[in-house]
Order: sequence, then structure tokens, then C-alpha cells
Amino acid sequence: MLLLSDFYSELNSEPDKFYIMNIHEYQGKEILASYGVRTQRGIVANNAVEAVAAAKQLTAETGTGWHVIKAQIHAGGRGKGGGVKLAKNLQQVEELAEQIIGMQLITPQTPPEGKKVNKILVAEDVYYPGESETSEFYVSVLLNRGTGRNMIMYSTEGGMDIEEVAEHTPHLIFTEEIDPSVGLQGFQARRIAFNLGLSGNAFKEMVKFIDALYNAYIGSDASMFEINPVLKTSDNKILAVDAKVNIDDNALYRQAKYAEMRDIREENPIEVEAKEVGLNYVDLDGTVGCMVNGAGLAMATMDLIKYAGFEPANFLDVGGTADAKRVETAFRIILKDPNVKAILINIFGGIVRCDRVAQGVVDAYKNMGDAIKVPIIVRLQGTNAEIAKELIDNSGMPILSAVQFQEAADQVKAALS
Repeated sequence: MLLLSDFYSELNSEPDKFYIMNIHEYQGKEILASYGVRTQRGIVANNAVEAVAAAKQLTAETGTGWHVIKAQIHAGGRGKGGGVKLAKNLQQVEELAEQIIGMQLITPQTPPEGKKVNKILVAEDVYYPGESETSEFYVSVLLNRGTGRNMIMYSTEGGMDIEEVAEHTPHLIFTEEIDPSVGLQGFQARRIAFNLGLSGNAFKEMVKFIDALYNAYIGSDASMFEINPVLKTSDNKILAVDAKVNIDDNALYRQAKYAEMRDIREENPIEVEAKEVGLNYVDLDGTVGCMVNGAGLAMATMDLIKYAGFEPANFLDVGGTADAKRVETAFRIILKDPNVKAILINIFGGIVRCDRVAQGVVDAYKNMGDAIKVPIIVRLQGTNAEIAKELIDNSGMPILSAVQFQEAADQVKAALS
């Protein structure tokens, strides 16, 4: 059984530290271009009229006769879902723009209902004929949390799902770890170009590409740059055809220009609301809502739910404050998920006393009235835990109290049976 604590520990020791801001392809390419990375040029359009105008402008600037129409959503696999199309004339540009903008695009990386496409990128065709065959590569830069070093992962199998490559042909995936004390070295960039089978001008171009890509990753405080594919054109240029970029939320205070790239339409609305009120919330797929203080206890609570035979509906850390207002806010956010069938509150009273938490839970329940239609199980341990249990038991509210960890799990199981 894969426990959620295993999942979180792979990412970071504190869940609020792995929050990332996803950005669109066109925004990622803007960052890349600012660091000297050659990219497939394109212009964003919000409707068909703008798309045709963008196509005309690209033809004038680049000479391209064909245009690639690319849906802009925060998900990969857009081509598989019909979100990437080739237009061979302006009429097709208009038709495809009308078709893609506004569609619910479903890919392997979207929710089952898909994501609405609000804008497209009209891009130049870079697969033109020339002196040699085009080649596609996969290149990404990310943190290897096992070693604490940045890592460049790359493969000759560009344009494919890297997960499939890793599963079926792992020998085709290479990695290059970067010593943080010296940064990316020239011999490492050359080794990457060599392992990709390049020579001549294409080799030199790839070396420059890798160096600029790594500088973009470091300079933007990114947690990942994934370029799939990196293209060797028929005239031996190296450029980024796609760009998937994640920016570390913790660095946005010094990356204001990137913070402006945030598109909340692409984010889970419940997570957006929770963040606005200062709650650490991550939406999950289960039926048991969790309200906990502290990342470690939260992960242990979710593991407990899984051991009981159920799945957690969320990660929610209320932090060191658990008064009536904060508890009520947490209740309302958890209950926005229609899949929640029960709520487990598991609080350790260290900085905040258990009796204050218990009173907050009771007051929040009274304030919300009939809005709470699912069982509430409360387990409080720590300072004044016994007083807290008495408060809940004598409140007259249909709130179940527990003392032991396993007791709380058993009550969840009984409530949902």
C-alpha cells in the first residue's frame, strides 16, 4: 500500500513547501527566451479573430506558411485530446481556433471532466524540410530530492510520454546531476549533446541550449522545466517546441513578474479559496475530510484513514490556531467537496489548548446549523484533553469524540458503514 506520507516525504517534509505555481506554455517560453533559449515562436489569441491576426503576423516575421494551434491549459497530453492542431491556411486557423477555444479538453493529466480552454497559442511551423531529418528529444531540469542536487534528465525519445519511456526502455533515459557549489559545467553540457547523438552545428547548438535552459531554471526559481520535445530542425538548430514550467511558490516574493503569470482559472477553486484565508489545503479523491494541525500529524491521520479502509478527501492543516472562526472556515471549505461523507478532526494541543479547540468546534457547529450533514469525529490530545472531551460530549451536538488514534479510526469506520 502506498501511504500518503510516503508521497509527501518524496516531495518535501512540509506540504506547504511543495506548492508550485504552474504557468502556461507561452509563459514558459517567454521565460526561456529571456535567458537566450531558442523557442518555437508564437502569439497568444483569445478568439478566432485574434488567431488569424496572429497567424498573419507570424508569417510576416518568420516566413512560416503553416501554423500550429495549441490549447493553453495547465496539463500535458494536449495533442492526444485534440488540443494541438496544424493549420495549413488562414481559413483553417480560424476554424481550429473556433473549435479549440471554449472546448473542455480532456487529457491524461486533466480531471475526468477536462479543462476549459480559454486561450490558444498560434505558433510557427518548425518542422520544415531542409538538409537533414528533424529529431525530437526530451530534456527536463528538476531537483533530485534524494541527493539534494539539481538534475538534468534527458532522452533521445522526445515527443513521447517520459513515463512510458522509463517503463519500457529505461536505458534511453540519462541524467546529469549538478554540483550546487560549482553549477553546470561545460563538460556536462557537452556530454548531454554527445549522448543525444548530435554532431557538428547541432552539437554546439545543444550545448548552448542546455546552458541557457539551466540558467533559466535557476534564475526563475523554478521547481521544474520540462521541454518535450526539444527539436533539432532540418537546418540543425535546437529549440524548445513546448515548455512545461513550475515555479516554486515560496520564491514568488522575489519573482513578482512571474507571480503575475498565475491563472487561477486553471487551479482548483477550493484550493484557491483555502489559500486566500491562510489554510494549507490539498484536494484529494477520497470521502473522509481531514482537519489537522501540523504536517506530520496530518500525514499520519491520512495513513490511519487508509488503514481503516477509506480514502482521505483532502489534506488540511489549520496551523497553530484553531478558534471557532478558523474551524468554521475549514468546515466550509471541506464541505465544498461533495464526495465528503465524514470529517475527522485530529488536533494535538501543544501551543493551542485542547479545550479551546473543542469550544471552537462546538461553536462552529452551532454557527453552521444544518450546513453540516455528515458525521464529525474529533480526536484531541495534549493540554486539557480531558476537559476538551467533556466539552464535546456535553455540548448536545452530534459530534463524536475519541481519545486514542485507533478509536478515531474505528468511529470513522462505524460512521461510514
